[in-house]
Amino acid sequence: MRAATNLPKISIITTSYTMDRFKDITELLDSIQEQSYRNIETIVVTEKSPELAESIRNYVQKKDYPNVVVLYNEGEWGLSSARNLGIKQASGEITAFIDDDALLFPNWAEETARAYAQDSSIVGLTGPVLPLWEDKSMAWFPREFYWVFACTYYEWTEPTEVRNGYGTNISFSREALDLCGLFSTEIGGVQGKRLHGEEVELSLRMKRKTGGKIVYHPEVKVEHKVYKYRLKPKFIARSSYWIGYTKCMLKRLYPEAAEGENVLSTEQQLLKRIFIKLFPSILKTLFRNPIISWRKLQVTIIAVSSVALGYFSYRFQTLFSQEKSCSPAGAKI
Repeated sequence: MRAATNLPKISIITTSYTMDRFKDITELLDSIQEQSYRNIETIVVTEKSPELAESIRNYVQKKDYPNVVVLYNEGEWGLSSARNLGIKQASGEITAFIDDDALLFPNWAEETARAYAQDSSIVGLTGPVLPLWEDKSMAWFPREFYWVFACTYYEWTEPTEVRNGYGTNISFSREALDLCGLFSTEIGGVQGKRLHGEEVELSLRMKRKTGGKIVYHPEVKVEHKVYKYRLKPKFIARSSYWIGYTKCMLKRLYPEAAEGENVLSTEQQLLKRIFIKLFPSILKTLFRNPIISWRKLQVTIIAVSSVALGYFSYRFQTLFSQEKSCSPAGAKI
């Protein structure tokens, strides 16, 4: 590998807001310090919990970790706002975003830097987000629904251009960020809503403005912790609902991602895979392993129906708002 001075500096930004994630954050920081590529700075943005910010500062000082900055967000709360604060602090040619409960593979930074250096058309990079199960017995969960807890379901073994990456493991060139602006604060968890997809919106905006590409690289890998509560029906339903809600919002904002391309083509391909591949596999094992088959079927029904409910909730809400705005004053809708 070439010397670090010949490859771009990476600014890794992670955000958190609760002491419940303190152990997760320290383990993420440990994984960053173990990277084979060292031209890195780390920016931790905290909010809501001054105690968390102070605890992380103490941990970094105790471990003597270099190039780590801990910020406290005193402005508008929310994932996008916190990330934007980190972006303003970042000084690297690459700005990366990693969830506070994820762990980097040791070569993550090296593969990221190399990918950007070798292909100037890349404005964004993502890669596998592999589930790190709290208990191995959870591994029955259908791969097609890994997105419920922000993991990837792709099985590609070669770099592939994609619409967007997951916020758990995504980076952008600083040049593209400077041109396209920050994350939208209208999504990313505001006003009590869990509006997913802030990285999708930014990716679409970035590709439009730069003409560059977002690439999924199979060697840019992270593990994402999946705790047992995330497999509960209530969590799956709530997460799926807001994902569906946000997808309809994005469809309205971006009727076409590019000429002739449906902005929701990724979701349509996944839905096709669920009906063509997942459903038959569940039915095939129904009598041989009825308990696991029933669990998979339950997840499928909850997730698909909740996404649909969220999607049409936003659509009807928008139609109602438009109808109301066009009605004569005082008219009943």
